[in-house]
This record gives sequence, structure tokens and C-alpha cells, in this order.
Amino acid sequence: MQGQFPAKRREGGPRRGTCGQQQLLVSPRFLRAWHPPPVSARMPTRRWAPGTQCITKCEHTRPKPGELAFRKGDVVTILEACDNKSWYRVKHHTSGQEGLLAAGALREREALSTDPKLSLMPWFHGKISGQEAVQQLQPPEDGLFLVRESARHPGDYVLCVSFGRDVIHYRVLHRDGHLTIDEAVFFCNLMDMVEVTKGAICTKLLVRPKRKHGTKSAEEELARAGWLLNLQHLTLGAQIGEGEFGAVLQGEYLGQKVAVKNIKCDVTAQAFLDETAVMTKMQHKNLVRLLGVILHQGLYIVMEHVSKVGRGQPVNFLRTRGRALVNTAQLLQFSLHVAEGMEYLESKKLVHRDLAARNILVSEDLVAKVSDFGLAKAERKGLDSSRLPVKWTAPEALKHGKFTSKSDVWSFGVLLWEVFSYGRAPYPKMSLKEVSEAVEKGYRMEPPEGCPGPVHVLMSSCWEAEPARRPPFRKLAEKLARELRSAGAPASVSGQTPTAPPRPEARSP
Repeated sequence: MQGQFPAKRREGGPRRGTCGQQQLLVSPRFLRAWHPPPVSARMPTRRWAPGTQCITKCEHTRPKPGELAFRKGDVVTILEACDNKSWYRVKHHTSGQEGLLAAGALREREALSTDPKLSLMPWFHGKISGQEAVQQLQPPEDGLFLVRESARHPGDYVLCVSFGRDVIHYRVLHRDGHLTIDEAVFFCNLMDMVEVTKGAICTKLLVRPKRKHGTKSAEEELARAGWLLNLQHLTLGAQIGEGEFGAVLQGEYLGQKVAVKNIKCDVTAQAFLDETAVMTKMQHKNLVRLLGVILHQGLYIVMEHVSKVGRGQPVNFLRTRGRALVNTAQLLQFSLHVAEGMEYLESKKLVHRDLAARNILVSEDLVAKVSDFGLAKAERKGLDSSRLPVKWTAPEALKHGKFTSKSDVWSFGVLLWEVFSYGRAPYPKMSLKEVSEAVEKGYRMEPPEGCPGPVHVLMSSCWEAEPARRPPFRKLAEKLARELRSAGAPASVSGQTPTAPPRPEARSP
């Protein structure tokens, strides 16, 4: 039969077969040696959207014209799918070069597992004595090191380095919020000290860290999973925000605009590592996307930079345009985008804890994206209620510190009020104490002027005193989509027409 090998063959010699009208000669040795991978290993089971970051599964050092050269384990970003579905145009993270790459040579960058053993400072052994440090650094090996808390000087640290047959102990001092060994060079934190001190003391220092028992190197895990970016390719620009634990800067990574959050406190950086692991699992069009992290002077968290309109936040966007330029359909579209992003987080059992218009960014094509969804938990951890955003926080979260998806729904109701009031501050003319007491007694805000009745009903349902009575984000998104369709879709401020695809009335979360 054409296209198949005959059932019986003469043993030995080449085997002959046909593919179409063309004959193929295949040696028995080749057939024995070549075991084709299953189709699932050669071709991805789904198409990757532009912006998806992938890891190369093999090496390709002699590319044809137009193809990209790469080594196994390199990180690339999908730019576009080719007409031939088995190829993509991609950008290499290290070289910055663009070219074609076969889909079968790629795997999507895997999420980082949330593991309490992961440590940004696996070489930090806590409070141990000098003698214990010497025992840990046996057998002697030049450049083997660890950092410990000082037993003699509480609050100070000691850098212990193996050199020759000895272990040298360098006391690390606190000076004006910085760390120093010699009073000449100062460091932001222990991570910065270890990074900068390499090669600076008695030997090529810090050749190999002595890990504390039971820890894993976060740096190695980030690199293996493809989330560790190269500092040399990052260019930092102007500050665009200020968080409680560090500045947010605009930057560029291999030609792509990015937003960079720098966490300089090493203890806080470790706390943010857990939330960064969560962010690696989150991929949705209405969430600000994590691109990767850089370990330098603490932790750089590199995220996509949303091209900003009116400073990027709906509050500023709405205040600067007002009712004359932004119609009800556009307000519904913003709200739907946020609800869909939050529906995704809810399905992943992730609680935002600080949902408000200030944490929503609007792109130039008017897509609203939820930001700080992976960092909010770390920022709220250990804070007392006086530092919580009272006007957006659900009563049970304020009173008992109980944050759930239902407390996020309460915050979404306040966000709806912000959007449909065209950027006004919620609970106008009320102090934080007055708001807290009034809400506890059952007070709820009146609808903003011109707010559609169904939207007011929706925001009121978000403010049910009993959390279980508040709707899930899936239902909120369904109702907003229905309201958007019924409102029609007149031209939006971008000159485009906001449309909402039909949503099923019931879906599995």
C-alpha cells in the first residue's frame, strides 16, 4: 500500500518505502537508533499568545537565515505566531535578537513552586557561635562561606570565610542604616554585601556558599524555571510610584518597557519571594504580568509596563475626561475588565487584599489591568488595622483580619463606586474613624450621580454584611457583561467600540 512499508521484507540491506511518489531508503540501523518523540513532545498542545515567555528545550547554534540561534535553557519571548503554525517569531532574553524558532523546541516557562525552604539567603545560618561556624565550614575549602548572627554583639552579623586551613570571621557593622565590614564600603543589606564582596577579601571570596540545612537556593530555582533575569540588560528610569517597601521605577529590559519594584530590605525581600512565586502562576489579560526577578541589592521585581493614559489609573483617567468623553459603556467595560481579572484570581484561590482603583492600570487601548495582586499579601502581613485602607476594606477584615475572596468583593463594590463617580474618593467628607463606625452600624454609600440602577444593585450586593451573601466574581462579571450588552456600545474615548463577548450564565470556577 502506498505510504507504508511492506509487511514482509528480506532481512538485511536497506528498507524501501514510499511517501507519495517519492521513494525513501531507510537503513535498519537508523530505524533501531531513531525513536521519534510522541506528538505531544514535538508540538505544543496549545497556541502561545504574544508576550508568552518560553524556555528552549535543545540547542541550535547553526541557524539558517531568519532563524534564531539558542542554547538549551535560554529564555525567549513570543512575538507572534507564523502562518506556519509550527513556528514563532521570538526575541531572545540574553542577546535581544529576534528570529524564527520551531514550536517543538519550546516549553512554556514553568511556575515557581511556593516552597518554605526556598531562601534568597541560603548561606545565612542565623544565631550560631563562631565554633559552630567553623564546624559548618569543614572540610576546609577556599571561598566556602556563611553568614551568621553575632553572639557577642547582638544585632550585628559575622561573615565567616574558609581560607587555607583557617576560618576568618569578619564582623559586619551597622552604620546609618547600611552594613559595612571595613568602614569604607557600605552595603544596603546582607544580599548586597555578599554580591559585592565577591573577590574583595582574603581569597576569591564567596566561591561557594555553605547552605543552611533544610534550605534551597531561590536563585538556582529561579534560574532553572526561567524567571531569573540578567541585571546587565536592565536600564532603570524615572520613579513612577512609591510603595511601603521601596520605589517603583520605570525601566527597559531588552528594549521592552517595564515597571520595576525594588525591595531592599532582605527580610522583606524574602517575604516577597513567596508572593513572586504566586505571580509566576498568574497569566491573564486583565492582570499586570510578571516578567521575572533580578537579585541585586535585594530583589528587583520586573513587571510589564502598562502604557499609561492619564497616569494609568482609572481615577486620573476619569477625572481628566469626565462625563463628556467617557460614556456608561466605557465605565462598564472598565468594571468588567477588573471583575474578569479578579474572577481569575478567585479561581486560583488568591486574595488580593488591596483592591482599589489606585491598583488598576489602564493601557493605551483601554484595557484595565489589576496590579499588585501577588504583592498585596506580603505588604499587609503584620500590619495593624490602623494602616489598612479602611474605606476599601471589608468589616470582617478590619475587625478580625479575615481576608478572603469575599472581602475582595466588598472592595470591588467600592471600586465600582469610584468608577461610576468619575474618580471621586469614596465616603466623601467622612474620616476613617467615622467610616469604620458607620459601616459597622449598617451605613452604605448612596449611588453616584447618574449611576445605572442595575450597577447600584450590584455594588450594594458587594456590601452585604454577611460575607457568604456577597456574589462571587464570576457572577459579578456575568452581570456586568449583560449590562454592557444591554447598554449598547457607542464609540468610546479611544474611537473604538467597547464590546463584551457573550458570557455563559453558569461556569465552573
